[in-house]
Formats: sequence, C-alpha cells, structure tokens
Amino acid sequence: MLLLAAAFIVAFVLLLYMVSPLISPKSLKLPGAHVVVTGGSSGIGKCIAIECYKQGAFITLIARDENKLLQTKKEIEKYSVNDKQVVLCISVDVSKDYEQVENVLKQAQEKLGPVDMLVNCAGTSVTGKFEDIEVNSFERLMAVNYLGSVYPSRAVITTMKERRMGRIVFVSSQAGQLGLFGYTAYSPTKFALRGLAEALQMEVKPYNVYITVAYPPDTDTPGFAEESKTKPLETKLISETSSVCQAEQVARVIVKDAIQGNFNSSVGSDGYMLSILTSGMSPVTSITEGLQQVVCMGIFRIIGLFYLGSFDSIVRRCMMQREKSESADKTE
Repeated sequence: MLLLAAAFIVAFVLLLYMVSPLISPKSLKLPGAHVVVTGGSSGIGKCIAIECYKQGAFITLIARDENKLLQTKKEIEKYSVNDKQVVLCISVDVSKDYEQVENVLKQAQEKLGPVDMLVNCAGTSVTGKFEDIEVNSFERLMAVNYLGSVYPSRAVITTMKERRMGRIVFVSSQAGQLGLFGYTAYSPTKFALRGLAEALQMEVKPYNVYITVAYPPDTDTPGFAEESKTKPLETKLISETSSVCQAEQVARVIVKDAIQGNFNSSVGSDGYMLSILTSGMSPVTSITEGLQQVVCMGIFRIIGLFYLGSFDSIVRRCMMQREKSESADKTE
C-alpha cells in the first residue's frame, strides 16, 4: 500500500513537471525589444541595462543626474551586438510629477517604439533607529521608492495591455520581505511594492502582461556603500549574517526571471528561502513553483525562526552593552 502511494505521488509530481511549461508564460525576446530602466545610471539598474543591451535590446535610461546618465550610456554602448541598437538617456525625477514622467516616456516610445519591458529600479535608503530618523525622510522614501515605481508603470501599462504583451519589474529588497532593525523608513516602501505588484498582476495577466518583483540581498553598489555609513551597530551585525552580492550577478537573475514572466525573483539560497517563506497569496508562474512552496514552507519556517532568534539576540546584546557603557559614563 505504501509503495502504491509513493508511486502515485512520484507520478503526480512528474505530471506537474510535464504540464508546468504548458501553462507558463512565453519568454519575452530581448533582441530588438525596448527596455526602460529607471535608476539606470548606476548600481543594479545600470547592470540590468547592460545585460539587456548584451542581448540585443534598445535601452532607455532614466535617472536624475544627466552627467551620470551620459557616462553610463558610453559604458553600455561598448556591449552592442549590432549597429542598430540605441541607448536613449532621459534626465527626470520619476517620483515628483506624473505628467512629466508620462511625457518623457511618450517621447521615448516615439523614438524607440512601445515599451516591452519596464524595470523600476529608482530608489534610495535611509537607516537608523525609528525615533532618530527625520519625519521628512519617511515621506521622501515613500515618494522615491514607491511612487517612483507607480508613475512609470502607470505611464506604460495601457499600451502594454493594448499590445497584449509586456513585462514590468519592481526592484524591491530582502528588506521588503523581512522587517529588520534600522529599516523602519526603508522596509515599508519596499513592502508596498509587493502589494502593488500582486494587485497589478491580477489585473494585467489576462492581457499577457507579467509582473516581476525582485528581492535583491545586500549588493555591492554605490547606494549600498553610502547606506552602510549610517547603519546602526545592530543593523551592521545582522547584515554580517549574509554575504554581499555583486550587482552583475543580481542583474542577470532579475533579467532572466523578468523575460520568463516569473513573479518572484530572488538571489542565492537565503533569497530562495525568503521567497518561499513570504509567498503567502502571491501568484505562481508554474505548478512546479507552487509545489515547491507547499513542500518547503514548513522546514523553512523552522530555519527562519532560528534566524529571527539570532537577530533578536544581537539587538538585545547591543542594548545591554549600550546601557552598560552609559552607566559607566555616569559613574565617572
């Protein structure tokens, strides 16, 4: 009886693997495609633009600093695969004025054609204890990290639906899956992208438009280097429990998942575990993905509890050391 049950389970799993490719979205072909990358002048955004350009895409880079954009344009053009490829640069703040964002994207589409893939990579970070962070920082981060993704997406979604094709990528963070010490201003803005992506995917899936939410870990970028300067001790110690990834590696994974239409995009074993742990009611791209979540959820929750326990221990230890130091200073 047990052998029969085991054989049935094996047969069922094999059937799922066979059927899965039939219900998954068709891959987006990048040669000749128009890819728009916000926050594309440095870091992960620049590496994503390079990766897409290497595969034959036409690129529109959007960022605030015009000088950085022009430098990045020259760097990207070194990777051209044919003479027809174009890199268009547009200097605009995607978080301030929707009409301006809509207008520049119309101009980009007039020059390079409809947007096939939009990568929302514009973002910034502020770290510190909740009571130490200026109130206007909460407002600024929500504007840049959340509205800075809403505005470009809103500007291209209608055309994508009309064409019955398209990809939109929201670059979140592992801090958008797990709230950590020091990220009370940053984490909520990245969590918000998940909610936006889930709701939007339900709207646009019938039109063959697919959303990807990327959750990169700590990544070696100029923004990460700047952020590290103001991290509280607790945040630094927690960050040491995971390794820092290279932007090129992260970009390759995001581009691959986006063109395949995967909803979740993660890097490394920690990223894989977090994506399954936080899958909740998020969409799945294949039956195989759903099966992995069902099978692995329990064991990953146990591992996650050990992580949370170690993080709480770090915070408690730092608090005790700080109080001991303050007490010593008062007695001197």
